Amino acid sequence: MTKSISILGSTGSIGVQTLDVARNLGIRVAGLAANTSIDKLESQVREFLPEVVAVGNEELAKVLAERLKDLDVEVISGMEGFKRVASLETVDTVVTSVVGIAGLIPTMEAIKNKKNIALANKETLVTAGEIVMGEALKAGIAILPVDSEHSAIFQSLMGNNIKDVARIILTASGGPFRGKSSKELENVTLAEALKHPNWNMGSKITIDSATLMNKGLEVIEAKWLFGLDLDKIKVVVHPQSIIHSMVEYIDGSVIAQLGSPDMRLPIQFALTYPERKHNNFSKLDLLKCGCLTFEEPDMKSFPCLKLAFEALRIGSTMPAVMNAANEEAVGLFLKEKIKFVDIPNAIEKVMSKHAIVNNPTIEDILEVDLWARQIINKMYI
Repeated sequence: MTKSISILGSTGSIGVQTLDVARNLGIRVAGLAANTSIDKLESQVREFLPEVVAVGNEELAKVLAERLKDLDVEVISGMEGFKRVASLETVDTVVTSVVGIAGLIPTMEAIKNKKNIALANKETLVTAGEIVMGEALKAGIAILPVDSEHSAIFQSLMGNNIKDVARIILTASGGPFRGKSSKELENVTLAEALKHPNWNMGSKITIDSATLMNKGLEVIEAKWLFGLDLDKIKVVVHPQSIIHSMVEYIDGSVIAQLGSPDMRLPIQFALTYPERKHNNFSKLDLLKCGCLTFEEPDMKSFPCLKLAFEALRIGSTMPAVMNAANEEAVGLFLKEKIKFVDIPNAIEKVMSKHAIVNNPTIEDILEVDLWARQIINKMYI
């Protein structure tokens, strides 16, 4: 079980819930990092008393340092600050929950310093999965999934041989617009898109869930986490979000992991693995679940999922380009500068313009990431 953690993205949804788990289990919090939310970060620092705190914005870091001068805590800024929090000597596990490709560099720094990774940042593996998993293997560290779906797969594989897997089945809630046609989606509002039926998440991942891009990112992440070919990864829509994912074996047996839709459960499992610990979180009552249903995803109305499969088939730098285009397009939608249906259209246009780079380095990935963002902004700003 983890004894001491750093959290990258401590003020976001996953970060806050990770702190709840740490509070419940008595896990020491040695490092915290956030981009701009210094009010919430200050409150976290005063409760958990970490050694080091990083703020993405340099000016806000100065403000926070002034506020915390009564405490024995070091406040640093920028990417170097995030890297420092990710590599603290007293930490054994780094929870990476920052949004987007911003999580890649500090995660690599944590691996370099032989820290186990509790991974909640999909984009790290989406953009650089082969490199990240290769470096983790060399360092001899574990990458433990925090996403509920990948945690479910991980748990359903325990005690079994990966060679006996016929396929893994990732479940998707379908988001707030499940069942709507392409035409009906043309005029959906930001407020509607942010109302997820089952999960309490940050704004970016909530929009990704609405477009089904979240599930597409999870497909790519699953490929690298579990070393499976694309034809062994299937997505089904499961509106109740009770079965978090499943593994089908070659003999026809299917093992599924069930639980309440509470992100603290997979967070806790990642931090206590291979042990399980008691908690006071809500427990699943099967008698109250009612009927559990499953559907094929509608890739015509929600083409983002199809684009993710396509990016993974192409490989090389295409997943990084798709991810960057999605991050920028979602950002524009959150600012109400484009429509919901413009998100997949923008991603597809950028992907069609990209000349892939084979066997990319981290530098190549960061370069194409920047290129894709610039293309999106030229299109809409």
